[in-house]
Amino acid sequence: MFLRKNRKRFSGEVYEYWTLCETVRTERGPRQRVVASLGKLTEEDIEAGWEDLEALLDGQPVRGKQQRLGQAAAGQEERLGWELADLSSLRIERAREFGSVFLALALWRRLGLHELLSDLIEPGREEIAWSDVAAVLTIGKFCGQASELGIAENWYARTALEDLCGIPVESVNDDRLYRALDKVGAHKDRLCEHLMERYRDWFGVRFEFLLYDVTSTYFEGQALRNEKAARGYSRDSRGDCKQVCIGLVCTPEGLPLNYEVFAGNRTDVTTVEEIVAKMEDRFGQAERIWVMDRGMVSEKNIAFLRERQARYIVGTPKSQLRAFEAELTENENWIDVQNGVEARLVEHPDGDGSERFVLCRSNARAAKERAMLARQMDRLSDELLKVNRALRRRAQLDAGKVERRIGRWLGKYPAAAKWIEAELIRDGEDRACGLRLFCPLPEQGHPLLAKGAYLLRTNCTETDPAKIWRWYIQLTQAEAAFRSAKSDIGLRPVFHQKTERVEAHLLICFLSLALWRSLEMWMAGKGLGTRAAKLVEAVATIRSMDVVVPVKRGERTINLRLRTVAKPDEDVAILLAHLGLHLPKGSKLVQNVVEKKR
Repeated sequence: MFLRKNRKRFSGEVYEYWTLCETVRTERGPRQRVVASLGKLTEEDIEAGWEDLEALLDGQPVRGKQQRLGQAAAGQEERLGWELADLSSLRIERAREFGSVFLALALWRRLGLHELLSDLIEPGREEIAWSDVAAVLTIGKFCGQASELGIAENWYARTALEDLCGIPVESVNDDRLYRALDKVGAHKDRLCEHLMERYRDWFGVRFEFLLYDVTSTYFEGQALRNEKAARGYSRDSRGDCKQVCIGLVCTPEGLPLNYEVFAGNRTDVTTVEEIVAKMEDRFGQAERIWVMDRGMVSEKNIAFLRERQARYIVGTPKSQLRAFEAELTENENWIDVQNGVEARLVEHPDGDGSERFVLCRSNARAAKERAMLARQMDRLSDELLKVNRALRRRAQLDAGKVERRIGRWLGKYPAAAKWIEAELIRDGEDRACGLRLFCPLPEQGHPLLAKGAYLLRTNCTETDPAKIWRWYIQLTQAEAAFRSAKSDIGLRPVFHQKTERVEAHLLICFLSLALWRSLEMWMAGKGLGTRAAKLVEAVATIRSMDVVVPVKRGERTINLRLRTVAKPDEDVAILLAHLGLHLPKGSKLVQNVVEKKR
């Protein structure tokens, strides 16, 4: 997306306004589409200084006098008048990241997490409130920091969080951050309940649908002190590392509601009962429809959901499509639910009428799956033909070795292995001397060759297949939440070893995901699209800095160090204005150093 400046002439006068545009692909090629009209860019009518930071972060505009360059800091009675400055020695120091951490801290406070943690964690002898340290941890994850050690040693000193949170750089160390993890980790359930309340108040979310999906994250190291760390199916293609599985429950908008951490070798289908029971026991089951993909489906899970009188929409294994081969070949009673996607209600031959089945087929998905199958079949055929040519040139006495080699290639291309059969040819001396290949494909038009079909199963009373399909396709929001957690927040890898510490670390990742998805909802409500990564990238260009002004007083030179925030670019200022975020204006005197007489 990008901002475009427009000019309009009316009655002899020229008016300027801005629009937010995006480039989209169409059948006629790339085109530019207006997402939102942002109006005229004017000077901010709100002038708040550094002393009003708390009000700015809470979204409360403050009208006040802008602190002028050279004005004394709070608590200093001396007020500078006109001074003779040495402009040749004027310099900028300590340029630090401001925009991204300012945005993240504003989200943290607007979700009310600072107040909640202040109430939950009882104060002790600590010099810095644990709620403030938790904010630093979550903002670090929001900005993509991989570990708490990286936050303490490198990242925090590069940001303006010292000014925004009031925590000195020397007070941010790995020991304090680890202890804050332990403090916050004990309040996971209350934090999840609070987020549900804030989603309802801020965005009007009703929680009619609950999306559930599972992902995994792997460990760096052996994770010997983590009882849940184990090797299993890795979504990150890191089967060489131990991992844990994470079951996430979110809304159709992608707002995270709750999560559970499971052992790394646990299969998805075994997690359903536990997560459903915990969610419904805590929040009730009225007006809840569970949406899950086919990896969660088993007859045992379906019976469990029925026993709890829960409603569900789930995908089904591909094997169940065999019962609907006749319906796949029919061309009647199909409803267009999306461009290139059709659906129809069907009755299961062995069903009792308590469930509905929705048969879907997609032309684009069919073309993709056929191309993937053809590519696998070509590659597998090439490898098997290489084996055949090698055996034709020189017969192999050890037939078992040849069979193991063939098995490895069949395992590498499992989809093609269903259609290609390889028979070992032996000579009179029982040596392997070649291969005989078969490809028993069914006749053209067979339903199994008509890729792109899938089956949905539900006990909802809705009879419109288009609505059921749209409800199910909302699972893409859960997948998008996982992508945000892994790509933007840095969920993987995990460097901790202890079980409790790992779960506390994942809680911080969950809170930062809540910030990220809340930002997308905030943007959508303001007509700014949902590309939060683009907004964060744009806002990250804003820096805070110290302007060092040498002032001559007689024979002495006094360095006035004034902290200020750089003026954002015009397009970034427009985005912040539409979100209602206003940066602190002016400068504050942070240091007054007297240099020696020259």
